[in-house]
Amino acid sequence: MTEREPFRVQLKVRHYELDTLGHVNHAVYHSYAEVARLELIEKAGGLNGGLRDRGVAAVLLESHISFRKELRAGDVIDVTCETKFGSGKTFVMNSDIYKADGTLSAEISCTLGLMDLERRKLVADPRGVCEQAGMDLALLGGSAA
Repeated sequence: MTEREPFRVQLKVRHYELDTLGHVNHAVYHSYAEVARLELIEKAGGLNGGLRDRGVAAVLLESHISFRKELRAGDVIDVTCETKFGSGKTFVMNSDIYKADGTLSAEISCTLGLMDLERRKLVADPRGVCEQAGMDLALLGGSAA
């Protein structure tokens, strides 16, 4: 059995994203992962209707990054994103950032929840809410953690 390829977006490193050392500022890596998460949620059907119609939205609770290789201006990168649901109120969305030659530049793991926007509390079953909202769980990579 072959593993499914994770969702990915391609981005280009911009000059204004660099720090004084000439490589991408640490905070920008988190922005790259955010772009991939939002693109994935949108493509899976969670932004236009979906979650919003149910009065919920994804909320970032924790983020961890491991830097592997620096990125510089002009680099074209692929940012992956894959979701892992557990049994509780939270789920994980992992992203890897690859340089054009396939070199792993960073690994980012984010813990999220779905917040009920009226109650301002996390929903008990985020995977179930995503499914009820008509989101494509296969595209999300919505496996159990």
